[in-house]
Amino acid sequence: MIVDEKKPAEVAPAAAAPAAKSTRKRAPAAPTPATPAAGKAVARSAAAKKSPPAKKIAHEPEPFPTQEIKKAKPAKVKKAKLVRDSFTMPDGEYAQIAALKARCLNAGVAAKKSEILRAAVASLAKLSDAAVLAAVRRLDVIKTGRPAKGAK
Repeated sequence: MIVDEKKPAEVAPAAAAPAAKSTRKRAPAAPTPATPAAGKAVARSAAAKKSPPAKKIAHEPEPFPTQEIKKAKPAKVKKAKLVRDSFTMPDGEYAQIAALKARCLNAGVAAKKSEILRAAVASLAKLSDAAVLAAVRRLDVIKTGRPAKGAK
């Protein structure tokens, strides 16, 4: 950066103006130098003598929480008890669960068999009684219980 001889003289009074407002007494300003290198030093020293920033006001610390605030916390929600069960299902319907799992994966959601069945139960629960009865009547009746050991 090239500095003209006039610029140090212009910069020094502008930089000294905010410092003149302070209550401290200052020494008279030095005459402006003729060389540009010396002018940079004067500009830096004038900038370095700026008044210190105003002190920040400290805020009062917040009081410790009282018993009333502690009681306002929500109570812990108890987890639902899980029930493990087994059931019999035809191969075709079991394959439909696998197809539904694949559809979920294609949409970016990994779903387990139990999640698919729970979603189906939730959907059935939203239907009317007549719609639920119609869905149940469409199913084939299968023999309940475990299959025979040799009948795989």
